[in-house]
Amino acid sequence: MTSFSPGFQGRGRRLTDRLPPGQYPTESFPVLSAGPTPRVPTETWSFTVTTELGATHSWTWDEMMALPQQETTHDIHCVTRWSKFDTQWRGVPLDAFLEDVETAADYAVVSSYGGYTTNLPLEDLLDGKAWIVHTYDGYPLSPEHGGPARLLVPHLYFWKSAKWVRGLTLTHEDEPGFWESAGYHNYGDPWREQRNWGD
Repeated sequence: MTSFSPGFQGRGRRLTDRLPPGQYPTESFPVLSAGPTPRVPTETWSFTVTTELGATHSWTWDEMMALPQQETTHDIHCVTRWSKFDTQWRGVPLDAFLEDVETAADYAVVSSYGGYTTNLPLEDLLDGKAWIVHTYDGYPLSPEHGGPARLLVPHLYFWKSAKWVRGLTLTHEDEPGFWESAGYHNYGDPWREQRNWGD
């Protein structure tokens, strides 16, 4: 199993330059969930990519752990206005899951154990911009924070980083997920303060 660390991006910038508008910094890691916390054993965990034509590609926990791993450090920003700097994760870039998937889709719907969904343009999951992470700050990711594995898309508000991730469905049309259907912004860029549909 190979492992490498992408270039560290945060140090050297002033903290005020790293705080999107309307956010405040915190050293804690608040737990916010839309429902009960699923308990998903790694023995039964799987991750499935379903293409727009219905083809499926699945990985068990052991198969995911055999993929190239990355250590990656990012600032994260929650739509409830807290930001946390220099969070440290370990996981697999989405590029590794999607590199052999044939698709002409432009969008993805992310689904979670427990029924949560969120939607993103497919390009926001590629080119080193998103990961399936299983380790936070050197420890296995706890269920409260989305363990055993969650999506990490640090350039968007954190509701796009779906906890308890179980799959992606690739689509031609953009299909709003759980919070997006309830009025959250469809894209969720913290630097443009895209919190709600009207922003």
